Amino acid sequence: MRALYPGSFDPVTLGHLDLIQRASRLFDQVLVAVLRNPGKTPAFSLQQRQQQLGLATADLTNVSVKSFDGLTANFARQQGCTVILRGLRALSDFEFELQLAHTNSSLCDTVETLFLATAARHSFLSSSVVKEVARFGGDVSHMVPAAVAEDLNRHFNSG
Repeated sequence: MRALYPGSFDPVTLGHLDLIQRASRLFDQVLVAVLRNPGKTPAFSLQQRQQQLGLATADLTNVSVKSFDGLTANFARQQGCTVILRGLRALSDFEFELQLAHTNSSLCDTVETLFLATAARHSFLSSSVVKEVARFGGDVSHMVPAAVAEDLNRHFNSG
């Protein structure tokens, strides 16, 4: 079974990696899909985010990283994925994620959405929080992989 884990990953957090690692034990293959979202201005380019994820998941032999734009359901179908994986940090995530799941199901009824609860130690993490802490010079080494922490420091504090 092949699962798709889509997101902007700007930047990838330890919470994202926890879900990817857990999914790699549940599925034959996990495709981490980096979304190109024209409605957002990311801190890192699409290529940088793919590289960060590739480096962070290099030890997981059944995990691959690709980028995409457009509809997640279409991309999942094109890639032969039967599951879209989504993480839930808190109850507040559920309403939005459920709406996405129903939308994806209406677009492609052969792909199921599976929710995984984020590990409690990572439940406060979001890419937005990480960028805010980094922007003001805070330590993000407990929030993101070491290479990403360095990238964030260069991005926000070189100047």
